[in-house]
Amino acid sequence: MMNYFFADKMNLNRRTLLTSIGAGAIASVGVGAGTARPTATSSSVRSSRVNYTEDVIYQVMTDRFRDGDPSNNPDDDRYDPDCEELTKFCGGDWQGIIDRIEDGYLPDMGVTALWISPPFENIDEVHPENGTSYHAYWPRDFKRPNPYFGDMDDFERLIDVAHDHGIKVVIDFVPNHTSPADEDDPDYVEDGALYDDGEFVASYTDDPNGSFHRNGGIDDFDDYEESIYANLFDLADLNQQAPEIDEYLTESIKLWLDKGVDGIRIDAVRHMSPGWQRTLMSEIFDHRPVFTFGEWFLGEGERDQDYYDFANESGMSQLDFRYGQKLRQVLRDETDGWGGFVEVIEETAAEHDQVLDQVPFLDNHDKARWLEDESDDPRLADMGLAVLLTSRGVPKVYYGTEQYMTGDGDPGSREMMTSFDTGTNAYEIISTLSSLRQSNPALAYGSTRERWVSDDVIFYEREFGENVVLVGVNRSSEEWYEITNLRTALPGGSYPDILEERIDGFELAVNADGTVEDFWLGSETVSVWEHRSPTDEPTLGHVGPTMGEVGHTIQLSGEGFGSAEGAVEFGSTEASIHSWSDTRIDVSVPNVDGGYYDISVTDANSVESNAYEEFEVLTDTQVAVRFVVDEVETEPGENVYLTGNVNELGAWDPDDAVGPFFNEIIEEYPTWYYDVSVPADTDLEFKFIIVDDDGNVTWESGADRQ
Repeated sequence: MMNYFFADKMNLNRRTLLTSIGAGAIASVGVGAGTARPTATSSSVRSSRVNYTEDVIYQVMTDRFRDGDPSNNPDDDRYDPDCEELTKFCGGDWQGIIDRIEDGYLPDMGVTALWISPPFENIDEVHPENGTSYHAYWPRDFKRPNPYFGDMDDFERLIDVAHDHGIKVVIDFVPNHTSPADEDDPDYVEDGALYDDGEFVASYTDDPNGSFHRNGGIDDFDDYEESIYANLFDLADLNQQAPEIDEYLTESIKLWLDKGVDGIRIDAVRHMSPGWQRTLMSEIFDHRPVFTFGEWFLGEGERDQDYYDFANESGMSQLDFRYGQKLRQVLRDETDGWGGFVEVIEETAAEHDQVLDQVPFLDNHDKARWLEDESDDPRLADMGLAVLLTSRGVPKVYYGTEQYMTGDGDPGSREMMTSFDTGTNAYEIISTLSSLRQSNPALAYGSTRERWVSDDVIFYEREFGENVVLVGVNRSSEEWYEITNLRTALPGGSYPDILEERIDGFELAVNADGTVEDFWLGSETVSVWEHRSPTDEPTLGHVGPTMGEVGHTIQLSGEGFGSAEGAVEFGSTEASIHSWSDTRIDVSVPNVDGGYYDISVTDANSVESNAYEEFEVLTDTQVAVRFVVDEVETEPGENVYLTGNVNELGAWDPDDAVGPFFNEIIEEYPTWYYDVSVPADTDLEFKFIIVDDDGNVTWESGADRQ
């Protein structure tokens, strides 16, 4: 039973610590971090690089790409110049990446966004089992550059050179942890020590301000609470609710954004409070909004509703593990058919509010490469890349796939780049389809429709406005298939294979009614056909960022807006327009209450576009607050939630309430807690509710808490 107690009316901001509510069975609220932060940059900066749907991201492990400056390599046995011991440094650096931009290797391949390893200073000590910090995921000082990659001048030069060649730079950010530590041994590696521009902050055994969690390691990775508040392996887990840590991490990411960074990949998002991460995104969008995507690891066949909820509510996108794992099953391992792939495409479109912002991939540094060993057929890489680069989302290619590199997982999938051959079939496929993504809006913004499917064969179509891309794939290494009754949105005519028969494609003849005469599809074949036509009516494809405050600048992308300025509405409220072109509009979020709004464009001829659904307007800048309620006893299947008077608390709708609350680690049953993202400087009214497995709601009695 939940008892009611009252609280004095309070104004939540980061300078206030709220502790007790009433007496007896206490419900308490704690503000989790830092100091109030001023609004930062101008709107001219805010809208510059938030739409990546036309891009191809190329992931580089900085140490494993190219050694452009041998002078910054470790001068001891942590360095292996032959890169035979894969847990040692191999010498790759920012200069090596610069060299491959300037000589045309990356631009000519069609790379338009470059994801590099975390740029921060890492530990020097060697882990007894896992070797050196060559991978850069063991940070020590988030405000200093990694000296084995270069100095800050080198980093800024990388940004400048990339921008000069039309390439955006995405950095990896690691706010979950520092480095390996052992609570019982201060001499273990570097004790997880954290520094602030050279000044000691804390270590795992010397932590006066509670900068780290000490709740043991994660035993059950399916337990969401444990995965957040316990240590990931032996890594010292940062306590983002600690004011100093929250402020430090936010200052750090702003420092790198101010260097010109265009995007952020956030490591291990499943292992940090979603409430705190939402406040981080609020700060990023307020400072310099950039495309941000997180890593929520899913295994083969694994589905997690929290994964989708996080993508929809945090303000960041996700590495598309559902897509990546399924495509590996279907195309590489053949443990499922193309029907299973279609099911995942439909599932992700239904579950993601904005599926076009997700980041599909074939492989990465934590997984076995797409080609696991040298016996694998390179044709698998060609086919995988063709499907990836014509799929919805923002495709990501792992370094070396274009050179048919192999590897069986960490660290085997992290070998030094083997060559920079611009003549491989895979290199040409990436280049061709990257160009197509930029020239045909069907790939950037289009819906996905299955046109013909069997276990071995799929034809799928992307369509946006009058633009169409049709893709046909036969994965079988032996069987040819007769394709009957194929229909397409391509207008009548003959269409050459965009890939120029690099994967045995062919010309397709389409009848005037969109039908295709029966034909035979060869084994291990991929064909891509396209039609481009100007879209006359305003058609929205993308809005970014996906959430923002009143006054923030938002970028709308699509086609057919026209050259003359029209109007943009959030619901029924018109927005101020900063710039207008046929394919892009920049507007300010109008003065509306916090909540979800459909955005539409009306051109100068009063023609209205489709609606971009559920853009979230934040009530105010977000802060992470820990809500705690005591003495709430429940029956099996019942959980505690929080709802209240603002959008961030569900606007009194139990279906949108915050939770379920936790009750095992930071607090123990019958005490419940949850870290919640709420608007600063806002009077909150709220109640705790109990919801059972059948959706029945029990409301807290009495007047609303304040």
